[in-house]
Amino acid sequence: MRWTEKIRTPDRTGRRASRASLTPEDRERIREERRRRRIERTRQVARVPAHAAAQAARGVARAPVVAVRAPSLAIMEVFRYWFRAERVTLIQGMAALSVSAVGNLPTGLALGFMTHRLEVLPGLFILIPAAIGMRGNIFGALGSRLGTSIHAGLFQISMDRRGVLYQNIYAATLLTFMTSLFLAAAARAVTALTGLTSISIWDYVVISVLGGVFSSAFILVLTVLLAREGYRRDWDLDSVAAPLITFMGDLITLPALFAASFVAARGKVTLVVGLMCAAVCLWAFVMAIRTRIPMARRILAESVVVLALAGTIDMIAGTVVEHRIDRFLALPALLVMLPPFLENAGALGGIVASRLASRLHLGAIHPRLIPERLAALDISLAGPWAVLNFGLTGVTAHFIAVATNKASPGLLDMVVIALVAGAISTVGAAVLAYGTAVATFRFGLDPDNHGIPMITSSMDLIGVLAVVGTVVFLGVH
Repeated sequence: MRWTEKIRTPDRTGRRASRASLTPEDRERIREERRRRRIERTRQVARVPAHAAAQAARGVARAPVVAVRAPSLAIMEVFRYWFRAERVTLIQGMAALSVSAVGNLPTGLALGFMTHRLEVLPGLFILIPAAIGMRGNIFGALGSRLGTSIHAGLFQISMDRRGVLYQNIYAATLLTFMTSLFLAAAARAVTALTGLTSISIWDYVVISVLGGVFSSAFILVLTVLLAREGYRRDWDLDSVAAPLITFMGDLITLPALFAASFVAARGKVTLVVGLMCAAVCLWAFVMAIRTRIPMARRILAESVVVLALAGTIDMIAGTVVEHRIDRFLALPALLVMLPPFLENAGALGGIVASRLASRLHLGAIHPRLIPERLAALDISLAGPWAVLNFGLTGVTAHFIAVATNKASPGLLDMVVIALVAGAISTVGAAVLAYGTAVATFRFGLDPDNHGIPMITSSMDLIGVLAVVGTVVFLGVH
């Protein structure tokens, strides 16, 4: 069988039976068949021997594999991979990214209408990209880990303390509290170091913790529901989770931060609420240190430093915009485009990182300096996704700005800015995704815990620099 051919081994009895008439045994048998087909499909694409796929199916993280041929990718081979071997993945990824791109435009529009609040609370914009990005970092990594567990046949819909689902939820909850307090302290430190006027530390604590916790509660529920439906419907969670979770993070976090900002600058009320928030976050830190749940302990140990670094990078991205806020205020269409643009860049990198992490866990690719054939083909999927979604972002941002009477440099300029800056960001996302996945895997770390946070935060910075650089280079005004 050629690697480009689809493997068709459907359970015809289960397909014809109605959902209501299936017994639990039938459902489990169908899920097992789907899991076996995923492992077999990965083996065919990567040319992995059957015994290696069998070991991966039993949960062996580093199953022995046969080396993949050196990547000399012909155009026809890439197109066959896109439209035959990974046609469903390509469609699912485009659908998820399109929903994310269009859905994040209201976030950009909301940011455009927050100008008064940004003036009342100086330095708040530095916190916004980091707080939004942190939700995507925590729960994007959660989705990536759940996707890998589905591919490996380890995922079960159960709240057993020893199960994959419970331990991931527990770790994500503690990380939410700890990182919210860290972002507040980091934002105040960055404004002090850069000489920018800013609100007090307790204002930052109230906004970061309240906004972060409330938004995280909704995103956590939606992430678990997405994983459950992906498990039941046999979706490729690696191609769906990253864009949808980062989209939900952008869409929910900004209104939550906006609402929490009204508790700031309230004198003693802000101080009391800030002290309570800090106490709860410190309690979460103690619980993280004392936990004995093995998987959750590893997730926490590997994620804390990475998320802190990711949050710092997002702070730098926010500082870049803060120093050039006048240019964005003069052309609000760019401000409308910025959140969906950054989300698309991070989501593209997140998809690539998730897919590479799953391949590494299943033993389908080796952690090498030069990408193997299968790794290079997976990375190439970012090309059509990028052209469609960055172009769509530029077009829709222009028309939304015009419809709301906000200044725009013009449709052509908006599309050119989105595509040029998008091309730069996509290359950076691909390099970072592969480098992060391989480096963490070589050091015995879990790529799922490092790929999404480092990619999304780095892409915020790269994306901001790409947009600002493209605007300056093209002389848009």
